[in-house]
Amino acid sequence: MESTAVKHALSAQLMRGLLEVNVDDARIDPDELFGFAERRNPKRAFLFVSRVLGRHIPVRPAQMEAAFTKLAAQIPDDLPGPVLVIGMAETAVGLGAGVHRAYSATRSDAIYLVTTRHPVGDDIFTRFEEEHSHASAHLIHRPVDADIRDAMLQARSLILVDDEASTGKTFINLYEALMASGLSHIERVVTCVLTDWSEGAVQNRIAAPTDQVSLLQGSYRFIEDITAPLPEMPDVETVEAGEWLLSPEHDFGRLGVRHVDDTLAPGLQIKAGERVLVVGTGEFVWKPFLLAERLEQAGADVHFGSTTRSPIAIGHAIEHALSFPDNYGLGIPNFIYNVRPGQFDRVLICTETPAEAVPALLIDTLQAEVVVNE
Repeated sequence: MESTAVKHALSAQLMRGLLEVNVDDARIDPDELFGFAERRNPKRAFLFVSRVLGRHIPVRPAQMEAAFTKLAAQIPDDLPGPVLVIGMAETAVGLGAGVHRAYSATRSDAIYLVTTRHPVGDDIFTRFEEEHSHASAHLIHRPVDADIRDAMLQARSLILVDDEASTGKTFINLYEALMASGLSHIERVVTCVLTDWSEGAVQNRIAAPTDQVSLLQGSYRFIEDITAPLPEMPDVETVEAGEWLLSPEHDFGRLGVRHVDDTLAPGLQIKAGERVLVVGTGEFVWKPFLLAERLEQAGADVHFGSTTRSPIAIGHAIEHALSFPDNYGLGIPNFIYNVRPGQFDRVLICTETPAEAVPALLIDTLQAEVVVNE
């Protein structure tokens, strides 16, 4: 639907309190855009679960692409270049890539970089904190390619992409870290999210002129039940390299890119109407999305989803959960939500680590095939 100023009130009773939401402006029906869930996280109880992101709820690639395009269309077309687009790990790595692809259709001076919790070498440009997160530390690498590195260091505009902004504090932390590390030419900033609950916080806190674009704007109030017990959160807080080291040769954004090719499983054959789930793993989601998009265009009934290190309780928008070891050799739990065994004819788990690093528990439970980034 078109943008509307009609108020829309929603609420969810969680185990640790009542979450109340007022929607002030929406370009997509709120019920089609997000749902609610409860974090297994003592720092923040609630979670807005996107229905168009392809992270916690499997989504058709065409629906995801429509969200990318709608967001990119709102970005001002007069931003001074070069433009640095940054996607926030892990949830918005694919969203940021999709916005960058759509935005780059109209200009050639935009590069894409992702924040990460997986180091690729030792040349870290900066780090910052997502304070409420289950894994608060983020790294940003210094690009290896000289052209990409120069474009980053000379960037005059920033586009910061995340799935949602609740207080705007993470964007503020990222901006301040970038400035302190030497991004001295920034003249304009754009925050780009699916749902924005921050009530202009970023515009009010940073020095550069800032636009906040989203598919939905509103406000929320969480009425905490102080008598409710706090959950026990699994330990997923690490930015160390795992047992399986990552290669910079197949980079999708940690070291900066202008474009990412669709190279996964080029000879993969599907049947018309075959129900296929393509699964990204952790931050490795953009190349798997390109595969899902290709299979959908070839006639399969495709959904895209991904594993995550985010611990979420069953209930509300989270109807099912599987837990298994991570595929990076970090010794931390990973999860996949709203995917049941037998739900799809074919499940393709895509990985940037070797096939043997993907846990057998996940493969066996979903009767999945492994697709390796080669």
